[in-house]
Amino acid sequence: MNMPRELAPALMAGLHELLGDRATTARGVRDHHGKDESYFDPASPDAVVFPHTTEEVRAIVALCRLHGVPIVPYGVGSSLEGHVLAVHGGICVDLSQMNRVLRIGVEDLDVTVQAGVTRKQLNEEIRHTGLFFPVDPGADASLGGMASTRASGTNAVRYGTMRENVLSLEVVTADARVIRTAPRARKSAAGYDLTRLFVGAEGTLGIITEVTVRLHAIPEAMSAAVCSFNDIEGAVNTVIQTLQSGIPIARSEALCATTMATLNAYNKTRWKEQPTLFLEFHGTEQGVIEQAGLVQSIARENGGEDFQWATRTEDRNRLWSARHQAYFAGLQLRPGARAVSTDVCVPISRLTECIVATAADIERASMPIPLFGHVGDGNFHLMILVRPDVPTDLEEAKALNDRLVERAIAMEGTCTGEHGIGYGKKKWLAAEHGEAVELMRALKRTFDPQNLFNPGKMIDL
Repeated sequence: MNMPRELAPALMAGLHELLGDRATTARGVRDHHGKDESYFDPASPDAVVFPHTTEEVRAIVALCRLHGVPIVPYGVGSSLEGHVLAVHGGICVDLSQMNRVLRIGVEDLDVTVQAGVTRKQLNEEIRHTGLFFPVDPGADASLGGMASTRASGTNAVRYGTMRENVLSLEVVTADARVIRTAPRARKSAAGYDLTRLFVGAEGTLGIITEVTVRLHAIPEAMSAAVCSFNDIEGAVNTVIQTLQSGIPIARSEALCATTMATLNAYNKTRWKEQPTLFLEFHGTEQGVIEQAGLVQSIARENGGEDFQWATRTEDRNRLWSARHQAYFAGLQLRPGARAVSTDVCVPISRLTECIVATAADIERASMPIPLFGHVGDGNFHLMILVRPDVPTDLEEAKALNDRLVERAIAMEGTCTGEHGIGYGKKKWLAAEHGEAVELMRALKRTFDPQNLFNPGKMIDL
């Protein structure tokens, strides 16, 4: 959609009075905010606004509520399930200019930020404290967006996801109230857990304007390793056995041979083009040495070979930067293609079985499909590369994804470990949660009776 719908003149007048030129209907700005990293067709909002404060967000919501206009929250547009697409038009609320770190609690190991602060910005601003924020989804996403999608990443096996790291939120609700979901205390038994309700709500229940998150001490020592295997089964079994042995690895990523080949081509590296693990260990100098030695022994029993170590900060950063580039490297396998990204997560005891069965599907596919993921928490991804002008590609990709999701749910897993439901996975919510979806609908109606917040995502009313 390129042409904006007709918005009430009183609404636009109110937005301009409130924000000046930070409220715009310019086509280029609208089109930029009508797409994300998903394969779905763009859907532009009718206007875009750039608030600086919670009070401005509250006033924007009040105006949209008065005129019955949808509201789509926007961070940096890195979502993979169509979360920011304005499928019903409306006002896009871009929170990127709400990017101040408001309070750093060094003694309490926490920090409060505006929703537009990105994870890299936060870690840069707290670097002098000896603390860091560990949730690392790869993209330099905003903290508000990461909370909204219950984001995860390479560090989740040790430090948890956004669910475990968010202490409190400031939220603007559909009736234009500003609430704080919890105090800063590390635990509370007071009332409903509203924080966990808004974490993962994908902007459908309210707009997050401030986030308070846990920080962690930078470990005394860190060591990363790359280890190749003859088959993906050996790589995954190594991680599972490591976890079952109680060895506290910080990161564990599995990459298939296709992914390794794309990374070599993209980064001009010379890793073996075989199934590979990227690992990282955090702790004391001696502890890291012991952990690494134990994992190396487990890997050898599963066919692992040629451990390559990276202990210097720049070498570790280079390794994990390569891992985070897997998505963009994969796109080069089929220039002009778009990626249908899958996101299943299963109990780790079923992970090898799930990946081996999925690898058989990949062998039968007509297009290249890299496989990689955070196997330490049972989560892995496929990049199914489809040509936008070839309808049969998308049909094949959807059929493959359907089989994968059905397999994961049958194993008591989930259709999405970290990307969220958004626009793309709504049909699987009912398959996964059954009658509980009706309770979710009831919550949506209670919190947002006009269905203004991000309509068309997650829950259809």
